[in-house]
Amino acid sequence: AAGEAFDKTAKMLGLPYPGGPLVDSLAESGNPNAFKFPKAKLNGFDFSFSGLKTSILYFLRDQTANDPNFVKNNLNDICASVRKTIIDTLITQFEKALNEYPVNDIGIAGGVSANKLLRKEFLALSEKRKLKCHIPAFEYCTDNAAMIAAAGHYRYLASDFNKLSDLPFAR
Repeated sequence: AAGEAFDKTAKMLGLPYPGGPLVDSLAESGNPNAFKFPKAKLNGFDFSFSGLKTSILYFLRDQTANDPNFVKNNLNDICASVRKTIIDTLITQFEKALNEYPVNDIGIAGGVSANKLLRKEFLALSEKRKLKCHIPAFEYCTDNAAMIAAAGHYRYLASDFNKLSDLPFAR
C-alpha cells in the first residue's frame, strides 16, 4: 500500500505516525530528483513497495554512517524523492490499466488520496485521457484501516461474528 510506504518512510526518518501527511508536506519544499530510489517491479497490475522500503532503509543506513546529520540536512529532498518514486509508480499502474480497460471515470480513495502530488498527477492523467476524475475532499481522505475498524465495530455491536474455523474469502 502506498500509504504504508509513506508511513514506513516517515518512521525511518524519525517522523511521527501517521507520517504520510508529514512526508507530503516536507516534500513540497524538497527536490524530487535529489535521490534516486528504485521503482516497484510491475508484473501486470500487481506490484509492491517492499523493495522501495528496503532500499530506503539501506540508503539511510549508509548515508548516516558517513554523515550522522544526513537526514536532518536532507529531510525535504529525501521526502520529495521518495514521494516522486511512489507517485510515479502509482501513475504508471493507472496508465497501464487505462490502456487495457476502456473507462470514462477514474477515482482514488483512502488516506493516500490526500497526497498533493498524487492528486495533481491523477488530475493531469484524467485531463490527458479526457476522463472524469473523482478525488475526494480532504476531509474524506481517511485511512482505510480506520474504515475497516469502523465496519468491525458495527459488526461487533450487531453480534455478527464468524466462527474461528471460518476461512477468509476476500471476494
